[in-house]
Amino acid sequence: MRASHADRERAVDVLKAGFAEGRLPQQEYEQRIGRAYQAQTQAELQMLVADLPQGPMPQPQFGPPPAVPQTFMPVQPMTAPTNGSATGALVCGILAPVTWGLTSIPAVILGHKARAEIRRTGERGDGQAVAGLVLGWLGISGWLLFFILMVFVGAANL
Repeated sequence: MRASHADRERAVDVLKAGFAEGRLPQQEYEQRIGRAYQAQTQAELQMLVADLPQGPMPQPQFGPPPAVPQTFMPVQPMTAPTNGSATGALVCGILAPVTWGLTSIPAVILGHKARAEIRRTGERGDGQAVAGLVLGWLGISGWLLFFILMVFVGAANL
């Protein structure tokens, strides 16, 4: 099979890597580069890089495709469901300012419950649980600060 420009460039890249790694002396590297640019067939290119790692692999035209290592396979979508308590914690945390903090305590409770369930079952939603916890604790601390200020203002007026 005739070699394309891309095939020649791939072979040259393999030769460059072999030279950079110290696998080829400079004189042999220069000779092989020259022969790579003059190569007419893929077999000629294969002979130039056959003794080097990562040489171009001939692709069969027919038959099953070569096996791809799992490392290079596309990422499979996550199949684990999202924890419902985590979603509830996030919703309660977001609603805390609208409900004047009434949903802050449920947000904290659901957030802790969700994180425990996620660790045990491997479900998704840890980020939602943490966000619900943070928003819930912010709502609770806001109410505590408000009550402390009211106590001091009431004490100052006496």
